[in-house]
Amino acid sequence: MTLGAVVVSYKCRDLLIACLESIEAHAPGVLETTVVVDNASGDGIPAAVRERWPAVRVIEKERNVGFAAAANAGIRALRACETVCLLNPDAVLLDDGLLAAAEYLSQHPEAGVAGGRILNVDGSVQASARAFPGHLNAFFNRHSLTTKLFPNNRYSRDYLMSGWAHDAIRPVDWVSGAFMFIHRRAIDAVGLLDAAYFFSIEDVDYCRRVRDAGLEVVYFPGASIRHRIGGSSRKAVYRAMAAHHRGMWRYYRKHLRGNRLLDAVTFAGICGRFGLHAASYAVRTAKNRALGRENP
Repeated sequence: MTLGAVVVSYKCRDLLIACLESIEAHAPGVLETTVVVDNASGDGIPAAVRERWPAVRVIEKERNVGFAAAANAGIRALRACETVCLLNPDAVLLDDGLLAAAEYLSQHPEAGVAGGRILNVDGSVQASARAFPGHLNAFFNRHSLTTKLFPNNRYSRDYLMSGWAHDAIRPVDWVSGAFMFIHRRAIDAVGLLDAAYFFSIEDVDYCRRVRDAGLEVVYFPGASIRHRIGGSSRKAVYRAMAAHHRGMWRYYRKHLRGNRLLDAVTFAGICGRFGLHAASYAVRTAKNRALGRENP
């Protein structure tokens, strides 16, 4: 069994350094098969990584090609590895479970992808394993008013898979690309990530393709990280927000497309959601500036 790690960086130097330090602390051998793909950050990350961790391979992009395309470059560089771990730069390992997750995939030929346990900064469990999205998620996603007012309603619980303790291995629909293990059998079956997703939703799409190919996607709590949501996207908030919603529309067109009326309603709903999120962020930003505070 061989394990490699891919970390995609964009203007998050300090966070990336902390991420690599956590690999060094918990899985030092993996540094030799770790690839950092820098999306033209301009913050000196390539030189800093090469100086401190000469075993880590650095791929420098001349422009920001997005997460999926950059991750694919890293995966291609690890062709000799049986399993590749995608790890966000705004995450740190909390244990030595990397090898355990890779070993699980190696010993379970029915599985193609595994997702580790992800904790928020406050120690709570992040909803990183979920059901595939559908039209109802317009009302029952983690940001929806319905979920915020009635967090224990059936539909939100089913989508967010919040009704269990996240302490056991189990098959799920999809897992977060912030901490995703991809076995070579999945790559052989469905290929790499869809590079048309610039940022976000590529993990949902990939897991759906893996499931459609007859392989399982599993939640593996034996490997844990602490993840600061938005740490790697806060330098380009509106661009990330727009990319997320474009990804939603692409996913819908690939996997859920129905009749023309339903397609039009869905497109309008996605556009409206983007408008609301952008306006909400603008209001929060203006308020924080007036109070002399930074955005969270």
